Amino acid sequence: MLTLSNSSEPKVPRDAWALFLDIDGTLLEHAAHPDSVVVSDELRTLLAGLELQLDGALAFITGRSIAAVDHLFQPLKLRAAGLYGLEHRLTRDGPVEAAGEPADIAALAKEIEAELDSAEVYIERKGPILAIHTRAAPQLLQRATQLVEQALGRLPEGYRVLAGNAGVELMPLEAAKGAAIRRFMEQRAFAGRRPVFLGDDTSDENGFDVINEMDGVSIRIKPRGPTAARHALSGVGEALAWLGAASQANVDGSGLVHP
Repeated sequence: MLTLSNSSEPKVPRDAWALFLDIDGTLLEHAAHPDSVVVSDELRTLLAGLELQLDGALAFITGRSIAAVDHLFQPLKLRAAGLYGLEHRLTRDGPVEAAGEPADIAALAKEIEAELDSAEVYIERKGPILAIHTRAAPQLLQRATQLVEQALGRLPEGYRVLAGNAGVELMPLEAAKGAAIRRFMEQRAFAGRRPVFLGDDTSDENGFDVINEMDGVSIRIKPRGPTAARHALSGVGEALAWLGAASQANVDGSGLVHP
């Protein structure tokens, strides 16, 4: 398993490649509230240029809903897998395959909100996914995790708990970034390309595993421990610098990258 201290510098593939990007902690610094982050015009321009350079083989792979992603990056609209792959937009201007909120998850959200009773904890209801953000109240992370784990026994089968750097999420078993990457790689714009994935959290590890199986380039941003990623970058700034350097590469009509 890789750590930042023994990582190698990720290289832009010299053959045709595809790019998959987590958002929070990868392209944008984390904030206490997910709606507090701001996308710069420079980032929009960078992503639009990369998407053009890659002939459309670029997609967000995120825990946010696609609606939230579109609002954040407007007017830029890209291919995306939202809610860890429970939502998809397989083409840039295509329809969104959305996921609704089950009644038991809605009830649980209200229950946990009342139990924690803290303005510093943000409970995000994302369809079938319940996310509890404790970045502004780290002392409540353990209690939030306990509440979610206890709820598993009262829910239908098919859910799992995923602990993150500053929060915990309850989600269906089929919510997996690796599965979302596989689905995109079957699409015409991505097929035959070498995949590259940048992510920063526990939820991205499944994606790194899939990228490694495909002999792609897996990059974890600021790893806090062992990771399946084969490369690491020290933070959001270094990730953006790497993407900027990749965007400066010359790409001919076949997708070959030249220094």
